[in-house]
Amino acid sequence: MSVDRLTNTVRPYAWGSVTAIPELLGTEPTGEPQAEMWMGAHPGAPSLLDRGAGPVSLADVVASDPEAELGAATAGRFGPRLPFLLKILAADAPLSLQVHPDLQQARAGFAEENERGVPPDAPHRNYKDAGHKPELLCALTPFEGLCGFRRPERTADLLDALGVDELKPHADALRTLPEEQALREVLTAVLAADRDAFAGTADAAARAA
Repeated sequence: MSVDRLTNTVRPYAWGSVTAIPELLGTEPTGEPQAEMWMGAHPGAPSLLDRGAGPVSLADVVASDPEAELGAATAGRFGPRLPFLLKILAADAPLSLQVHPDLQQARAGFAEENERGVPPDAPHRNYKDAGHKPELLCALTPFEGLCGFRRPERTADLLDALGVDELKPHADALRTLPEEQALREVLTAVLAADRDAFAGTADAAARAA
């Protein structure tokens, strides 16, 4: 069994560390954030390998002989593509809020944006590919993350305890509306709020916490 050395794409997202990935690779920092290193065959940034004829993408290698590269069972289940993407993340600031579709939503959304002619690399595009995004995280250093929501009643209690008047309508909604509707309306209101106005509310909540 041969082992190939991969050359991988690094994503320069604003929340990335300036030093962590260069230290991992043994390279000099560029001075710019380096947030994610992608190791896989994603069409937007496939890893490259060299089998004697110069660099070739891992996606093309897998597609050329799926059974040899993936094994018959994996190729039979997922087709001629690597069915996962390994990312090494190096966060130096809070990451963006992420909402991932299920497989049916991803396929429909990807097809719809293709039909509308939205470029694959457009910053306003929601569906970069047709895959859903189940994730497994393995922390290499201390890590804190939030996943999902507290029960609405518990969130309402926490908001009331802060004593910030601007948060009272949100607490009331969380107590009185059906759970799914309450979460949707309160989260939408917070994310759509005027940034400057909500900054004052957030500062007041932080002081009271």
